[in-house]
Amino acid sequence: MSSADGMNYAPKGKPSPVVKPGEFVFATAHLDHGHIYGQTNGLLEAGAELKWVYDPDPAKVDAYREQYPQAQVARSIDEILDDPGVHLVSAAAIPNRRGPLGCRVMEAGKDYFTDKTPFTTFEHLAQAKTVVAETGRKYTVYFSERLHVESAMYATDLIAGGAIGRVLQVLGLGPHRLSKPSRPDWFFDHEQYGGILCDIGSHQFEQFLTFSGATDAEVVHAAVANYNNPDTPELEDFGEANLVGNNGATNYVRLDWFTPDGLRTWGDGRMIIMGTDGYIELRKYLDVGRPDSGSDHVFLVDQKGEHHIPVAGKVGFRFFGELILDCLNRTEKAMSQQHIFKAAELALTAQAKAMRIAG
Repeated sequence: MSSADGMNYAPKGKPSPVVKPGEFVFATAHLDHGHIYGQTNGLLEAGAELKWVYDPDPAKVDAYREQYPQAQVARSIDEILDDPGVHLVSAAAIPNRRGPLGCRVMEAGKDYFTDKTPFTTFEHLAQAKTVVAETGRKYTVYFSERLHVESAMYATDLIAGGAIGRVLQVLGLGPHRLSKPSRPDWFFDHEQYGGILCDIGSHQFEQFLTFSGATDAEVVHAAVANYNNPDTPELEDFGEANLVGNNGATNYVRLDWFTPDGLRTWGDGRMIIMGTDGYIELRKYLDVGRPDSGSDHVFLVDQKGEHHIPVAGKVGFRFFGELILDCLNRTEKAMSQQHIFKAAELALTAQAKAMRIAG
C-alpha cells in the first residue's frame, strides 16, 4: 500500500468473511483511479470472489493482475455484464464516466460500486436515481475517507452512541499531495474530474451527513481557486464550503493539493466534531511530528476527561461485509441509497455555487 499519494492509497485489513467461497462474485472494470485497489481489498477481505477484470488499457489490467492473479481478463465490459454469476461490478472510471457506467451496470441486473466522486453532473445523478427506481439495483460509493479509515469508523460508533451528545458542527480538513507528474491527463480536465468540491469534497459531505445526522443541507458558501498551478488552469488546487444541515448542524470543509513533500503521507486529514457534551478530533493518517505514532488517532474530550484512543488495527472495515450482505439480502445496513445520493447532490451543489477566487 502506497501512502505517498492518495490516488494509490489502498488500505488492507484483516480478513472478515461474511459469505462462503463463491457465494458472492464481483468483477472490476475501468481502472482509471488507484482506489480500485482499495475497493478490491475490502471486498476480498469480506469474502467476495473476484472473477473478472476489464479495462481497455492492457497495461492497467496487467498491473492489476499482478496483485490479483485470480481475475480473468474480460474482452469487453459486455462479457462481464452478460455473466449471470456476477453480483456486483466495482469500478473506478474517469469521474465523468462513472454515472453512465453505473446505469449500464444496473440495467444489466447487477449492483454497482464506484469510486468517489459518484457523479460530475446533476443530469447523471438524476439518471442514476431513475435507473435505481426502475431496476431495484444498488448504486454504492467508495467514500474511503470514512469507510476505509478505522478512526473515522470508530468515531461513527462513538457519535451514534451519544458520546458527545447532539452534534453541532463538523469541521473537515482534506489536504492532499498533488504528485503532479504522476497524474493522468483527465485529472487536469475540469469536465472530466468535476472540480475539487465535487471530487474530493464528496468525502467530506458524506461524513457531515453521517456524523451530524442531517438528511439534507444548504450550501451557504463555496469557493475554489487555482493558486499555484497556472500551467494547468482547469485544476482547482483549493476549495472550501460551509453547509447548514436541516437539523441545525453546521459544516466547514477545506480541501487542497498543497501537502508538502516533507510529510510522510499524502495528507494530514483531520476532523473535529463538536457536540453538546464534548468533542472528537480525528487524526486519520498520522500524528504529525511523532514518526512512530502510526495512524488512526481518536481524541475524545467529554464530561469525564480527556481521552486519546489509538485505534489502528482494532476496528476493521465492516462496510464491505455489510455491503455484500446488503446486495444479497436487498437491505441497507452499510449505507442507504438516499444517503449516497444526498452526499453526491451536496458535492454537485457546492461545486456549482462556488465562487472562483483569483489566484
